[in-house]
Amino acid sequence: MNTIDTIEDLIDVLDRNPRWMDALRSRILTREVLELPARFAELVERLDSFREEVSGLNAGTNRRFDNLDAKTDDLATRTGRLETKTDRMLDDLGYLKGTHARNAAVERAPTIARALGLSYTKTLTDIDLWDITDGADTTAIDRGSLDSFRNADLILEAVDASGEACYVAVEISFTANGRDTRRALRNADFLTRFTGRNAHAVVSGMKQDDRIREVIESGAVFWYQLDPEMMEAE
Repeated sequence: MNTIDTIEDLIDVLDRNPRWMDALRSRILTREVLELPARFAELVERLDSFREEVSGLNAGTNRRFDNLDAKTDDLATRTGRLETKTDRMLDDLGYLKGTHARNAAVERAPTIARALGLSYTKTLTDIDLWDITDGADTTAIDRGSLDSFRNADLILEAVDASGEACYVAVEISFTANGRDTRRALRNADFLTRFTGRNAHAVVSGMKQDDRIREVIESGAVFWYQLDPEMMEAE
């Protein structure tokens, strides 16, 4: 039997006798400490399982996000189409409203002249306007402005209180705006320039943009408001 005199002798004996080592370990260490390796292995196993679950969850989440992105893109496409259709409908509605207002004002041509204190003579046709421009010096006028004049909404010929022939240049919109006042003033100026006769600028519509109130109040442009009943379909 080996004699154990030093700690090195004890370690040597324990190394050669594993069962002695286990017996000594069970005496020295607590159960919790002895179970640490097994618990650590169990923890590692659980962590591996948790990683797999998280990985699966991430994959599922990514698939859901991919599906959501696809649905979002589809929704955006449909929304874009709807907005395009809505814009077209609004454009068509604006055109119809403008056309209806123009027709209503044209029917009231004699009344517009009377509102200005004039006696209505006739409504000029596009051929009449071509005849006026053909006999005038238009070299200083750009082609676009000249074409716009020939396509004016409404040009009236009338007679004032003194018996002098004159013209009325009317621009018509559902909601009269600055473009209408500028065109009416320009057309009245062209009529005077081309014929030497006095011409009145008029804008007509159901409503007027607040920004044209000043030019109307100044008297430079006459405002003729259409009655809502004029716009009702028969």
